[in-house]
Amino acid sequence: MNAACGSPGRPNASPPPPTPPQIKHLVVVLGENHSFDNVFATYVPPDSSQKVWNLLSQGIVDQNGQAGPNFAAAAQHQATDTVAYELSPTQTGAFPSLPQPSTTLNALPASPCELSKFLNGFGQDPSGILFCSDLGLETADQTLLSMGGTGQLFYALGNYPVPDCRYPSTLPNGPFSIVGSSQLNNCGSPILPPPYYQSAITPTQITDNFGDPVHRFFQMWQQNDCSAANVTQANPSGCAHDLYTWVATTVGWQITANCTPPNCKPPTDIQGTFQGSVAMGFYNMAAGELPYFQSLAQKYAINDNYHQFAMGGTGPNSQAIGTGDMFVYNDSSGNPATPASELIENPDPQAGSNNFYTNDSPAPDDLGNTSTGGLIDCSDSTQPGVKTIASYLAALPYKPFNGGNCSFGVYYQIDNEYPAYDTQGNPIQKGNAFPAGPDFSLGPQTIPTIGDALSAANVSWKYYGEGMAVADKPALSNELYCAICNPFQYSKSIMTTSLKNNLQDLSEFFTDVQNGTLPAVSFVKPDVLVDSHPGTSTMPLFEGFAKRIIDAVQANNAIWQDSVILVTFDESGGWYDSGYIQPIDFFGDGPRTVMIAVSPFAKAGHVDHTYSDHASILKLIEHNWSLKPLSKRSRDNLPNPTNSASAPYFPTNSPAIGDLTGMLSFSGS
Repeated sequence: MNAACGSPGRPNASPPPPTPPQIKHLVVVLGENHSFDNVFATYVPPDSSQKVWNLLSQGIVDQNGQAGPNFAAAAQHQATDTVAYELSPTQTGAFPSLPQPSTTLNALPASPCELSKFLNGFGQDPSGILFCSDLGLETADQTLLSMGGTGQLFYALGNYPVPDCRYPSTLPNGPFSIVGSSQLNNCGSPILPPPYYQSAITPTQITDNFGDPVHRFFQMWQQNDCSAANVTQANPSGCAHDLYTWVATTVGWQITANCTPPNCKPPTDIQGTFQGSVAMGFYNMAAGELPYFQSLAQKYAINDNYHQFAMGGTGPNSQAIGTGDMFVYNDSSGNPATPASELIENPDPQAGSNNFYTNDSPAPDDLGNTSTGGLIDCSDSTQPGVKTIASYLAALPYKPFNGGNCSFGVYYQIDNEYPAYDTQGNPIQKGNAFPAGPDFSLGPQTIPTIGDALSAANVSWKYYGEGMAVADKPALSNELYCAICNPFQYSKSIMTTSLKNNLQDLSEFFTDVQNGTLPAVSFVKPDVLVDSHPGTSTMPLFEGFAKRIIDAVQANNAIWQDSVILVTFDESGGWYDSGYIQPIDFFGDGPRTVMIAVSPFAKAGHVDHTYSDHASILKLIEHNWSLKPLSKRSRDNLPNPTNSASAPYFPTNSPAIGDLTGMLSFSGS
């Protein structure tokens, strides 16, 4: 395939690799919302010489998913924050026990296939089979779409979420096994009557769905409780990870009973934000859960120090994979602008509340994908929430990247907002659910992308988004495509030129693999059904999607023999994680998520500890194809980490991120 043109040429930025590029095909597969501990909590490497940082190795849990000798190290604490947003508020003691997990905003009451049959009754899916098959799954895995569901109330049907009756009313204060500890008999008879609940769902199937932890910018900073006063040699950032449950129960998504955003009132009890202790759940790989990901880790390589790019959610973290930077609020011409006040975040607590943010509400009809507060000018220390983060960064023993990477007077997107273009490059007439907002959320973006850089160097690339073929058509199926996940759909240089043709549906990926025309760099995004997002999808569904992609590439040996497939997640999803966080700038890094390298070049069974984040994908691309960093602001400028042998997880030259080559081995290198 010939790369699309339209960008100026680029000189080489760094010394070329020791040999000509050995990776001929790089495929990035991006799932949704899981931390490293949530997925690999009890993983044991097949080679005893390999070490991994997870809940099991830290002694927090044992191989049965029960409390380990160091269980108290993950205990969650309560705090008080009643005046102004605090990064590390004053604590008032540990939770005596954790509250019951909630079904949260979007935990499906039944499997996708069963819900499709339910929609048939409303005339939205006359076939009754819309969600019963998916292009991203192999034939043998299509049955996964008929499994799962909580059997309980569903927010999108006009109900408020409920405490998840599959779990006890209280839990020990620490991480718990999602599947292993669920107790279906606590529910008695299903509380959701037919047709919302299908009796065909078996106990095994019903445990697959789980609630969705809060994962917004200011909440995630606060969940991790970072303080320079707590910096030690064993914890160089001073992040304690001990306020996950407190943040969830005091502010959550800022959705409470009888509220209409942005006028939601503080919760009146510990279940008032519909979160409970959902963030503390994990899958028990040692007990046979997530067997495909376990097999990939054993056969290929993983990185147990790989992080989401920024605190917060899907949009900024997905977009960073294409830019190494944060998107900004622009006018219709792509120039920085000042947003309406409703669009500016304000995490200061409402009067009379403990930590219930003033302006941080998801739009009521969008389950958190847009908000009435998703932007911040972090160069202005008088804006709520800015000073406490900036002060923390300034107190660290090293300087943050670019002084915090906050340009003067620029409003950055810190929570999900929509692009200014549809998938065809047409201006979107309404991109934000809030009526007072502009016709678009962010405006055309002029930040350089890796797509621009690759095209300028005549290196082929594509973004394959499942559901893109119908994304702009008025049908229920267009809800499956993730617009906020596609960094290139925001870009003026991509969407107003022929480069927009590099954005294609997932079906083209399988065609390109079969025909031997797969581009040098591919970004592959599943649809909502199989992306593993808690509540609306499941981990087994994303395992099936990853398997379909990997099997397709491996079936064409001419492509497979020099390919690297990276399987990762956009962000941690608000799940608890015990790993180190290296503050880089105002926006993050965030907690760890998963990185698996599937390749003939992968070091078999290897666990790489090199500190990395989503900009590391850019560094790998730039290293392999001799490209320079995208801009002065982009994190691909950061050096590779140096470490001491006794502390491999903590860069001694912070801020620093790796280029992922530690998982790979090339002949002659």
